[in-house]
Amino acid sequence: MPKARKRPFKIAAYLSVIVVTIASALAFTPVLDWSDELLTAIVKYNTRNPQEKVYLHFDKEYYAAGETIWFKGYLTLQGTPAVDARTLYVELRDRDGKIVQKKKLYAEGGTSPGNFDLPTDMKPGIYQVNAYTSWMLNYDSAFHFYRNIEIFNPNDKPGATAAAKPGAKPAQPAKTTATTENPDQFAVQFFPESGNLITNVKTNVAFKAIDGNGFPVGVTGEVKDSKGKTVATLNVVHDGMGVFEFTPVAGESYTASAKSEKGVAKQFALPAAVTTGAVLQVFNRQNRIFYLTSFPENAEANTDYLLVAEMQNQVVYKATLNASEGRISGFIPTKDLPSGIVGLTVLTKKGEPLAERLVFVQNNDLLQFKIEEKEIHINPREQNILTFEVPKGTVGSYSVSITDAEQVTMNPYMNNIISNTLLTSDIKGYVHNPAYYFKDTTANTLKALDLVMMTNGWRRYTWKQVIDNDTTINKFPYEQGIQIKGSAFTNGGRLPLVNGAVNLIITVPKDSAQSISSVNTDDKGNFISDNMLFRDTAVIYYRGQKNDKLNRTVEVRFDQHFYDSKGDFLSPFPVRALVTVNKDTLQRYLATVNQSNIINKRLNSKTIQLKTFEVQTKKKTATEEREEKYVRGMFTSTNAYTFDFVEEDPIAMNVFQYLQSRVAGLQITGDINNPKITWRGQSVALFLNEMQGDVQMLANLSVQDIALVKVLRPPFMGAPGGGAGGAIAVYLRNGSEPRSKSEAPQGLPTIRVAGYNIVKEFYSPNYGLKIPEHELPDNRTTLYWNPYLAVDPKTNQGTIKFFNNDFSKQFKIIVEGMDATGNIGRIEYLLW
Repeated sequence: MPKARKRPFKIAAYLSVIVVTIASALAFTPVLDWSDELLTAIVKYNTRNPQEKVYLHFDKEYYAAGETIWFKGYLTLQGTPAVDARTLYVELRDRDGKIVQKKKLYAEGGTSPGNFDLPTDMKPGIYQVNAYTSWMLNYDSAFHFYRNIEIFNPNDKPGATAAAKPGAKPAQPAKTTATTENPDQFAVQFFPESGNLITNVKTNVAFKAIDGNGFPVGVTGEVKDSKGKTVATLNVVHDGMGVFEFTPVAGESYTASAKSEKGVAKQFALPAAVTTGAVLQVFNRQNRIFYLTSFPENAEANTDYLLVAEMQNQVVYKATLNASEGRISGFIPTKDLPSGIVGLTVLTKKGEPLAERLVFVQNNDLLQFKIEEKEIHINPREQNILTFEVPKGTVGSYSVSITDAEQVTMNPYMNNIISNTLLTSDIKGYVHNPAYYFKDTTANTLKALDLVMMTNGWRRYTWKQVIDNDTTINKFPYEQGIQIKGSAFTNGGRLPLVNGAVNLIITVPKDSAQSISSVNTDDKGNFISDNMLFRDTAVIYYRGQKNDKLNRTVEVRFDQHFYDSKGDFLSPFPVRALVTVNKDTLQRYLATVNQSNIINKRLNSKTIQLKTFEVQTKKKTATEEREEKYVRGMFTSTNAYTFDFVEEDPIAMNVFQYLQSRVAGLQITGDINNPKITWRGQSVALFLNEMQGDVQMLANLSVQDIALVKVLRPPFMGAPGGGAGGAIAVYLRNGSEPRSKSEAPQGLPTIRVAGYNIVKEFYSPNYGLKIPEHELPDNRTTLYWNPYLAVDPKTNQGTIKFFNNDFSKQFKIIVEGMDATGNIGRIEYLLW
């Protein structure tokens, strides 16, 4: 089970009273008060089942075949970065649920960059990206991350009479692949405020009208009883949603007559009223949530109920209610709560839910980002420089995309890091244009947001699981690396290998790395090798061991990982047709991508002849060439010491002994096989092939297997927490620099295990250099993508530098990010 870090919100002030009450009750033998028993069960369940979330930031909203989808994953556990998570799964599926591409990505510090390369012959249409972790598979798939993406065919040129040029206006508008299904069909759903209509109790009823594609539609209408008397009217407030109030009468039934914007009329039955339960009404006012509970006239006198409020899987409020008091009111202070959803539930003494209501708390706690123009040029291939600033003292991770604002249009209300983290990741059901609800805090916006709360479900579990103290071990582990598991048998596969071992030789052809592991079997013959880290694909040689001797008669069977077997599925998030892109904009965009694809194809077939010219450059050293070969991203910093083990071929017990006294300020003390490593009094971050490691991992490496070592001076922003102690990055030799001449083990069976996908680096040209490739046309529509924008902790600023393409005049800049405590921020900036 993952351990959640405590988020330094003032939410803890609410918990202190509740936790003290529980702790006091548990410290004595006497029987707990029934309400404390319920509360204890809730806290225990939430502790065993912390909530993990995923959000992906994309470089743009739609693509064409031949392009690359760039994205960065943000992973959280209980509202803070999931720093212990190591594996993120991302799938690209077609609208039938079939996997087109999938990625297993290495996560570090609660983030993970990735990309999908779209082939030039990819079928156009609506696709869906699904992102999740192994831990999230234990719960409802509705809480995974989903994003619908439209992929176009760049060869579509309806009405074009000549080859279009990037930026040119089309002869005729293009068509999109988005289609509308059942455009005249619509439905109206009804949601009593706290779950049920109760006879003779006044209730608010929300409604949602949707068309055949699931998009909101405007309706008007009336609600009538069986005698034809009008008891309420239907008036849409926002995106097909509205609310009305009425009191259902015993023995009556109610029907809504609704007419859509297109004049189609339909009738819909309201849910039948019940005679038992409770009605929970909520009034969200500034810094307080007022609640009013009402019970039916036949409610049993002196019956107690418990009102519980939860936020981020933590109980923030409780109150005992007595039915004999009739209507009971109270309020929950929200000034010091973080922004997000609070779920209120009325429970019986047996833990049965009678009423539930969601409320959104919106406080001014988002990270405030700033972008400042330094050097701006709109001429072709000129450099632009911007400054990005975060609040003082903020340590976090940030991603930035810069696109051609005229060819890549953006829906301003598309789901983003704010709306996803605070809203859509916590509720079930489709929310149309979720970012709309965070555009401002006017009364109309807040009213619309409350309608979303009333028309969507939220619970990840059932109350029965909580009350029954369900301690079932989750099927899917919290992965902190790659896991290999299986079973070993003897006697021709009939008996488990009890308390034996399975020996593994793990080789990674991609970088010639090799390691040896021996895994013990339990009393059922099962074994697990956890937390392995390797890229691409590993070939694993194996043999069972019985009575301390290798035994060829031991049969080893490996379990199939869900990543290798996960097939088609029906998404709980419908793959809907998207809003049509402006036809003129789309035509220009497709012409641009088509020309890029033609150039790339000719480049790959080497049919483009570049002009020859002489460039006077300084010849790179072998170490410089080797560093370009191995080092990527933030590790390319020049504020570092580089040691080339291939050239030097050093003799040392391990890398730490080698580094002693070689770097000023770097302290390596104690046992050389388990040393203490500090710089300026701070712990030094350790990396192996740019994946976070530990002392034991690096200490056990043979120096003959190492190609390069980079010691990065503090602060190193590529490390979790800002890298105040700098970092040591070790790179193993790859296939072109063999580890040794020894051959692979002979005569042993093998399996192949998928490692982490290698992430492509975004190409950002530097037109300050004169190289042959710069003769080619530059048709980039994503001009800049950086999943790890560095920010100096001293100035709280980072620098964004990018070169223009051949035609763009306007640029859309979007930066999203999260700090070390889980606070989020986003900024859009139009440059023109």
